[in-house]
This record gives sequence, C-alpha cells and structure tokens, in this order.
Amino acid sequence: MAEQRRSGGESAADRGSAAPEHFLVVFPGYHRSWAAWIAQCLERHGNRATQQRWDPPREVPLEDSLGDLLLSSGRVLLVLNDWFFELGPRPAGEWNDVLRGFVAAHADRFAAVNLTNRPLLPATAVLEPASMWGLSEEAAEERLLSRLGLERRRTTRAAPTRLRYPETRAEIWGEVPRRNPRFTGRDDLLTNLHQRLADAERGAAACTLLGMSGIGKTQLAAEYAHRFSPDYDMVWWINSDDRNIQRDRFGELAVELGLRSGSEPGERIRAVRDALRRGEPHSRWLLIFDGWDDTDDIDALLPQGPGHVLVTSRNRGWSEHTEILEIPAFLRAESTGYLMRRAPHITADEADEVAIEFGDVPLPLVQAASWLGESGMEVPEYLRMVRERKLSTVDEPATGEGFPQSSMTSWSILLNRLRRSQPQAIDVLSLCTSFAPGRIPLGLIRAYPQADLPEELRWMATDLPAWTRALDTLVNYSVLTRETRGPAGAEMGPHQESVHMHRLVHDIVSKLASEDSRANHRRAVRTLLAEADPGNPVDSRNWPRYAELLPHLEPSGALGSTTPRVQEAVLNCLRYCLRSGEFKAGLDLAQRIHDRWDRSMDRLAQPMLDLINQEGHILRASGRFRDAYELDRGVLEKLQTAPQRNELGELTAKGAVATSLRHLGRYEEAYELQREVLDGIGRLLGQDELPTLVARHNLGVGLRLLGRYTDAYELDLETLARRESVLRARHINTLSSGNAVTHSLRLLGRYRDALARQEPVVRLHVQVLGAQHPQTLEARAQLTMCRRREGGHTQDVGPSMTSLLEQMVQLNGREHHRTLSFLTNYGNFLREHGDLSQARDLIAEAEAGYRALLGPAHPVATGMLTNTGLVMQAAGERAEAMSMFESAMAGLTATLGPDHPWVLGCALNAASARNFNGRIADAVDLSRDTLRRSRHSLGEQHPLTLSCQVALSADLRAAREQEEAGKLEEDGLLSLTRTLGAQHPHTISARQRTRPYWDFEAYLG
Repeated sequence: MAEQRRSGGESAADRGSAAPEHFLVVFPGYHRSWAAWIAQCLERHGNRATQQRWDPPREVPLEDSLGDLLLSSGRVLLVLNDWFFELGPRPAGEWNDVLRGFVAAHADRFAAVNLTNRPLLPATAVLEPASMWGLSEEAAEERLLSRLGLERRRTTRAAPTRLRYPETRAEIWGEVPRRNPRFTGRDDLLTNLHQRLADAERGAAACTLLGMSGIGKTQLAAEYAHRFSPDYDMVWWINSDDRNIQRDRFGELAVELGLRSGSEPGERIRAVRDALRRGEPHSRWLLIFDGWDDTDDIDALLPQGPGHVLVTSRNRGWSEHTEILEIPAFLRAESTGYLMRRAPHITADEADEVAIEFGDVPLPLVQAASWLGESGMEVPEYLRMVRERKLSTVDEPATGEGFPQSSMTSWSILLNRLRRSQPQAIDVLSLCTSFAPGRIPLGLIRAYPQADLPEELRWMATDLPAWTRALDTLVNYSVLTRETRGPAGAEMGPHQESVHMHRLVHDIVSKLASEDSRANHRRAVRTLLAEADPGNPVDSRNWPRYAELLPHLEPSGALGSTTPRVQEAVLNCLRYCLRSGEFKAGLDLAQRIHDRWDRSMDRLAQPMLDLINQEGHILRASGRFRDAYELDRGVLEKLQTAPQRNELGELTAKGAVATSLRHLGRYEEAYELQREVLDGIGRLLGQDELPTLVARHNLGVGLRLLGRYTDAYELDLETLARRESVLRARHINTLSSGNAVTHSLRLLGRYRDALARQEPVVRLHVQVLGAQHPQTLEARAQLTMCRRREGGHTQDVGPSMTSLLEQMVQLNGREHHRTLSFLTNYGNFLREHGDLSQARDLIAEAEAGYRALLGPAHPVATGMLTNTGLVMQAAGERAEAMSMFESAMAGLTATLGPDHPWVLGCALNAASARNFNGRIADAVDLSRDTLRRSRHSLGEQHPLTLSCQVALSADLRAAREQEEAGKLEEDGLLSLTRTLGAQHPHTISARQRTRPYWDFEAYLG
C-alpha cells in the first residue's frame, strides 16, 4: 500500500526564476525516519518532495510497480538497503532483471541513496546510490545534494521544526529493545498509531496496543519507538509485567531528567509525572509501558502532558483510560512474506500453508521461520512432524488464548534440536522457566558464583564463553530478548545481564521441560534469590533489588521452601512491602506464603510467627483493623495454650494485639496490655534492644490516645534518646520517634516548640526515606498542623495541604485512614478560612469514610460529629449543629470518660451551641464544668483550658454575670498572650470576643 505525504516547498517567486525540482522519496516503512529527513533536506534547499511508503504486492509484476512510480513528476529517489530488495519478497533474480532492463532504460528518472554497508544486488549499480553509511549529518546532506546534482540554496522562509538526523538518537533513550532487523509489515498499523497520537488532545495522547500473547504487541511498540524516534527528544521503555519493577523503572526517569527527588519510589514517580505534565525539560516525550495488564495503578503512573504514551496489554479494561488499537494477527501477505524471507527455499504456496497452520499469529510464525531457515527442512516434512506429534515425550495441553495447539509440537522440535546441538542453551532456557516471565535477572547466577548450584549448572558461573554462546543461541532463535540495566548506553557486565522472556514462551517451555530438570533449576533459583537478598528491607536503597526479586519468589518455589535462608529472604521481601508502602502486594504475598507454610510448618514455629506479625502490620497499615486483631488474637491464644512456653513470642503477639486494640478504639485495654509487653520484653532482652524500643514507642502512642499528653511526651523523649544512641539519627524508627515527640508537644499546646522540632524532622525524613514515603507524608502532615496551630504561617498552610492531599490520595487512595485523617484536618482548615462549601464536602467525606471503616461507635467516628457540627454552625444551622455537638460529647463520654481532652473539646463546642440557641443557663453550667475538668486534665495554661475559660466568660456575660465574666476574660487574655503570644489567632479572637471552638483531629495511633 502507498502512504503519501506532500511536503510544502516554497514557490518559484520565493527563490527567483528557477522552478523548484520535485522528488518522489520512495522508502520501505522501516526507513520512514530517513525518508522524512531526506525530504526536509531537499525542501531546505528550495526543492519539493513527496514521501511514499512502498511495499509492492508480490502478485504485481515488479516492472509495473516501478512504472507506477514514474507517474509522478520529477525524479524518483529510492531509499535503499538490503531490506528494500526483500519487499514482497520477490522470486530470485527478478530484481536484477528489472534493474538491468526497465530501470536502466529510465536511468534519468531514478536515483538512490544507500543506508547500509552490506552488499546490495549487483545490478543496483545502475542507480548509482550515494552511500549514507556512517556519515555525519553535514556529510550526508552534502552527499545527497551531490548525487542529485543540486546546489545549496538555503530558503529564506522560516522552516518548520527541524527533524533530528536519523543516526542521532533522542537525548534520553531508555532501554528500548534493539530494533528487530526482521520486523515485518504492520506499516498501516504503525501509521494509524502515529496519527492517533499526533491528533490527540494535549494530555490525552495515550494509546493501548491490545491483543493476545504472541500477537506482536511488544515488537510493534519497539518498532514504533525506532521508526518515529526523530519525533521525540525522550523515549523511555518501562517493562510493566510486575508492579514493583514498573514503579521502580518509572522512577528511574527522575535521574535521567535531572529531577531533585529522594530514593523512595513514590517520590520519584510524583516528580517524574510532574515534569512530564509540564513538559520540562522535554515536551516531545514518548513513554512505553510494555505488558501493563494490571490497571490498578493507572491513576498513579499514567502520565499526562504534551508527550505521548504507548501501552501494550492483554487487558481490555484499558478502553476506559486510553484509545485502543486492536492488534490482529498478521495479514496473510505479512505472514508469507516473513516466512519466505527467513526461509528463502520455501515457495509462496508452502509459506501460505505454514501461515494457515499457525493462524497467522506472529510468535509461532517467528519460531517456524527460524526453524525452517536454520534447518533447511522442507515444508511438507516440517508440517508432518508438527501435525503428527512425533515426539512421544511431549503432551499437548490446551494453551488458551486462541494459540494453535500444533505450536506445542513446533516448540518441541526446536527444543529437541537445541538439545542435540546446544544442550547448554537448554539449561539456560529451563533455568529461565524457574523465574517469572518478563524481565529475568539471569546475571544473578554469575553475580553469586559461591551459591550452592547443582553440578550440571556450575558451568554458568565459571564458563563465560559457553554462557555467552548459550544466550546468543536463544536470542537468535527469538526465544529470549537480551536486556541490560543501568545508565543509558553503559556497558553491563555478565553479572548484571538480564533477559526478557515472553509470557507465552515461558508457558510453552515450562510445559515441555522435564520435571527433573525443573526441580533442580527451581532449587538453584531459590538459592540465587536468597544470595541476592540485601538482608535489610528497612534501608530504602535496597528497595529496587527487593522489587526485582519479588516476582520470582513463587515460580522458583521459594514461598514453600523449608531452607531457613530462603525463608528469611521471603520474609524480607514481605518486610520490604510493608516498609515501602506496597501494602496490596504485601497482603497478596503474605497470603501466598501462608498457603505454602501451613502445609509443612507448625503454626507456632518462629518463621510462621514472624510471618503473622508482618501480616498483621500490613493489615493495619491497610486499614483492616478487625482482621488484624483476629489474626493477632488467634496467635496469642495458641501461644498461651501451647505445651511449651514461648514467652518472647507471647509478648510479641500481645504487642500486636495491643496495637490492634488501639486502632479499634479500645484504648484502656490496649494501654494495659502494652505496659505488660514493655515490662516483659525489657526484662527478657534489655532496655535498649530493638523490640523493647518498639514497645516503648507504642506505649507512648497509647498514652496520647488516652489524652495523657505529658506522660506521652516524657516517654517519647526517652525513646527518642535511646533510639538515637542505639540506632542512630537516620534510622526509620528514630525518625518515627522524632515525629512522636512533636505530636505530643503539639497536643500539649506548645506550638512554637513543636514547629521548631518538626521542621528538621521532616528534612531528615525526606533525605532518608524520600518525600513520598508513607512515614514521610505523616511527618509532613504533622508539620502542616504545627504551622496551622502555631498561627504564624497561615499563608503557607493552605497550598501545602492542597499538595499533600493530592500526594496522599495518589499513594493510599481516598478511603485509607491516613487520607481520611488529612481530609479532616484540611476540611477544618478550609472552614476556618472561609471556604465553607469545600469544607463541608471534605468533612462529610471523612465522616462517612470513618464510619464505614470503624463503625459508628468508634471514638474517632464519634468525634467526627463535632467537625460536622462546626460546619453546620458556620452555615447558620445552629439547631442542627447543637445536636451534633451533644451527640459527640455523649458518645465520647461513654467510651472515654468525662475528662478525656476529646470530650472536653466536644463540651466546649456544645456549650457554644447552647448559648447560640438561647439555652444560656445550660451553657454556663456546661462551660463551668468543662473548665474545671480541663484545668484538672490539661493544666491551667493549656490552650484548650484557656479556650474554655474565654467561653465561660462569654456565657457569663450572656447570663448578665458581668463581674465574674470580666475577671475570667481578663485573666484568660493575659494567659493566652503569655502562652501563645499577642498576635496568635486565638489571642486575637479572644480579644475580639469571638467565641472559641475546638476542632477534632482524627487520630488512630
């Protein structure tokens, strides 16, 4: 089919009297970038050019097809390499005959350039092709003009954006697979794809190549990247078979773009998305997500902006997010053309028969062509072997997805031939099936030569030439694709080598491999994974390695291993999921480990206890508090009734139960149990051991939830000092203690001290964990609250909260308890600063979210009612607001007791509502009682106590008790000035006699 694009040149009047010469630039689709550059080059020198993609049908005589080109005015410029003469392909000798006859007779109308250093057909000499091979752009331009007899005539008219010289790669070129020199057809698909992306609106230029395994989606995406590379300044390839590797690879782009970001994946991802959205430093970018079947992370990863996004997937759910381009099987002409090029000895009819056998599906056709071309076998014999399934050792299970059954036998033929000619390649291939499909870090076997490998595999670690030969063989047979990791263009050693194995290839080879070899190879891969375990999932610098290991745990059999070293590596991968915030992946992994260990391991064995402990942490981090409690309680009961006492195990389980109880709102029970845990672990292990420090930290959390802020602060300070001494300042647990000290300080009303302490705490979090780590987001949220309460940074709080909310939603989703907490605080801030409509929406969303997550009787769900009441009161709905305040006060009193700070805050608001609704005497009684209790619980100088004092003076004034009101007001103003400062918003409001209120901070511990 012909694809034509007329390039506008300048008029004769623009250049003088000489009319511009016209050229028809004829190219195979493979060389679109060269054709475009040549056409632009000609136009810059005052000529006209039309580009025509050319792939003449094999059925049409070549002389007729070339004659059609001469219907164009001017000269025909052929863009040649050895591929050009394989178009069709043509019977042997046809090209030479036509070049010697027809082309020679019209030599004045034909010219050519040559893009290869490989020999062309002898008769090509008639075209006198100008060689472009290995030339710089300036030299190539000079040679082109010289061949065509053109003078340099630069036009004065402003030219469009100048195309990049095809030999010059994009400024950023990230792990795009090498161009397939045998790429066949698909020209119309590629043109369609390019047009769709070019025509899309800014921010919506995304297209998904959809089709079954083996249909050629990855090859098509790679060819697009190469063919249209001059259109882009940045091309970045992201293998997306595994979510963790995908996130890690996307985040690596931050380094290439020179963005300031930490090592944490979420922070890098956000920085990259923002840079892509802005189009800085590159607006012409192309991102390719290869094999993205799981659409859960679309909102977090799919970028928007001026560039283009290409996805390959089997998941039809992409139709809701991008344009879809269905990838069909080859056209029959594409199938037969490919087969005849790879196996020149077969006829068109034989190629047609093979194409029918394999349903025109590219992947099995590639294998068939490779086999026929390498072996020289005749097609009838090949098809007989395929159809009769001569290999008795191979069963032929259903492969699904419409893949032809006969391909199983085709694969078995290939494997048998390799087994005879290159048995080491079979070892490598079988080893690959013990990894997960997709990207396989095969270099691990050379990186850890000390690993205890089976004798038949030890050559891989010691014989580099054999290793290289085996890989080359598999790559040549299109079984594997070679990959490298690291900086673009950097040469990787064999220990860093990786390969890509298509999911369909993996499935087929797995079915055809011997069970004995698979068992040995799976054992070897388990050993390698254990050797590759960095041993410290807390350190964020190790997270990319854990992300790489994670997908291979199950196929290698590591999840069911009874080897302690492998079990520890599996648990470290689970700990990585918790520490890095990959909670969904962690829960899935924990369940799969359970399924294996339950069959062979005692429920109270130490690895099982460690697994359950980690699973409980991830359940709580995910907001599944009841599930975590049931899990932890079940383990504790089993430990307590076990014949042999495991005191440390019991204490660990009690600590987990105490944590779950705190999240369930059972604060007193949790505190008593946590005290028991701290005493017991401290006695068994010592005061400075890691488990003791964790127990001490958790006791501080319990004290805060009980409203015992002074006790919590003192304990937090002690824990922080011990952790700084034992773990050092940059340990993740030490950072957590720093955040806890700030929290306690702020709840004590020491806002300036809290702010001064939290700013360096956040800086350390960002440096060590990255700005998007879950714990860093908590620290940053704490900082916004410090600034809000301190009162001197109001102008900075709003924008910070807006940005932080977006990041929390991106990391956790809107229904996560951490997001709900921030929605609450942001809603209260907006209400305070006049955006009542948005405040109402956010508070309503958070209240409903907590009610669904915790149940209506939970203290946090109950406390949310007072925030709803504040919104109603600000909107003038005073009766409804009073109902909310009274309900919150009654509910929290029943669960927490009358002296808890949350109850006192609700009482402050309820007294205000009684006053506004004309119940003055009731307001005075409640305000007087609340002030007394607050002085007892929080002290006379606490901001909440002083708010209660100012509120009581307002109620007394309303009751016409002026003398007592004046005395209380004067004393309250002096204390507020002394405690918070004369310019603090609370002090100013009290001076202006604005009624004080208390907003509820939702805190789960």
